[in-house]
Amino acid sequence: MTWARPAGPTRTPDRVSQARAAEQTQLGIEHHRAVRTVAEHAVDVGDCQDLLAMLGLEAEAGRREDAPGAAH
Repeated sequence: MTWARPAGPTRTPDRVSQARAAEQTQLGIEHHRAVRTVAEHAVDVGDCQDLLAMLGLEAEAGRREDAPGAAH
């Protein structure tokens, strides 16, 4: 008696690249929101810069024109 593996979904390079692109889009949205939230709660510019540095975020990620899905 032989055991056969059940056929599962195949991974194609296209599906993998689509998943990675979707992940990058979501990550950009999350970074944008995080930067905006930090900026809204910071006491001043120096505080904002320090908090962003601690979180490893770039201030440019919070700019409206850099927002994922923003019209250019």
